[in-house]
Amino acid sequence: MTPEDVLAIEPKVLSQAQRESYFQDGFLLLEKVLSDEWIMRLRQATNEMVDESRSISESDEKWDLEDGHSTDDPRLRRLSSPNDHHPTYWEFASQSIVPDIVADLVGPNVKFHHSKLNFKWARGGEEVKWHQDIGFWPHTNYSPLTVGTYMYDCNVDQGPVGMIPGSHAGELFHQYNDRDEWIGCLKAEDETKIDTGGAVYLDGPAGSLTLHNCRMIHGSKPNRSDKGRPLLLNIYAAADALPYTHNPLQSKHMETIIRGERARWAHHDPRPCLMPPDWSGGYTSIFALQQEEDWDEEAAQ
Repeated sequence: MTPEDVLAIEPKVLSQAQRESYFQDGFLLLEKVLSDEWIMRLRQATNEMVDESRSISESDEKWDLEDGHSTDDPRLRRLSSPNDHHPTYWEFASQSIVPDIVADLVGPNVKFHHSKLNFKWARGGEEVKWHQDIGFWPHTNYSPLTVGTYMYDCNVDQGPVGMIPGSHAGELFHQYNDRDEWIGCLKAEDETKIDTGGAVYLDGPAGSLTLHNCRMIHGSKPNRSDKGRPLLLNIYAAADALPYTHNPLQSKHMETIIRGERARWAHHDPRPCLMPPDWSGGYTSIFALQQEEDWDEEAAQ
């Protein structure tokens, strides 16, 4: 569906002004829209997963560990596909108010694509460089969007996600380095083409949601505070958006229709889309890619 098609449908949760803002700017911040019950359940599930990570010593397809991670001081950088590893996460992704909000932005037929749980630990959680999501998992159209969930209050010192307003309507950038290796972020020369000084950082109280379009240029700064910042991310798409490539974060719930019905026809956006590497072998996280950790390891072998 086109934005005009979506806007012609009466919304379930969002106001028409919020929907128009999303299509104009490419993102939304919805402050404290989740119930206290959902917040507490997500916190409990996350505490359980962090405790489980204490027994993990090396990063793998499930766990991405920050330097210094230990049993006594767990520093989990990412839990890949959390919806596969704890029932609360999938219940939230599929049965909460979130899919209804997504339907207001992509149309009534909504499918799930993948999930991840990112952490920025106190005094050192890594930055995420400016990037565009769709290059990691290209689809036949640009309806896919990411919903971020703040389980705790997130202030400007904790590295909230930052957006470049309107960038979703602009250029798709090359996310390979000069050695033609995928780094998952804009090259330095391309950063000069965007207005990073106009970035909007989406801090908010616990229970807030951030939503951004798959073409949006976004990133986040390191966590300079004394408090950690987990961010649960769920990626959805219109049912008529079909993936071109292998999903880098496989899930048993991938392509599940969670609102409406399966599409009989694919919708193809005429704008071209960058192709990523072959992800059939998976990858650890955007942190490792942007720091070129995977390439360093290969070079050492």
